Amino acid sequence: MSEAFTLSVLRPLLPGIALWALALYLPLSVPLARLEQALAEGPLDEGWQQLVLVGGSLLLSLAVGLAVALVLSLALGPSWAASLGLIAVLGGLGLSLAARRGRDDDRG
Repeated sequence: MSEAFTLSVLRPLLPGIALWALALYLPLSVPLARLEQALAEGPLDEGWQQLVLVGGSLLLSLAVGLAVALVLSLALGPSWAASLGLIAVLGGLGLSLAARRGRDDDRG
C-alpha cells in the first residue's frame, strides 16, 4: 500500500525531478574527483571505475533533483517546479555554449 501511495504522489513530480537531475548532473559530477582518485587507487579495472563514476554522479543528481523538485513543488506547485527545471536546463545549455564560444574567440 505504501509503495502505490509513493508512486501516485511522485508521478506528477517526475518531469520536474528528471529536469532538475539533468540540470544538476554536470555541476554535481565535477566534485567527484575524490571518488575518481580513490577508484584509481583501488582494485577495479578502468571499465568498472567509469561505471561507478557515472552511476554515482547519476544517483547524486537524481537525489538532489528529487529534493529540489520536492521543495519547489511544495513552495510553488509541481508545474512551476518542472518549468523552473526546464529553465535551469536551457540556461545551463546556453551558458555552456557561450563559454565554448568565448574560448573559441580567445584562440583567434
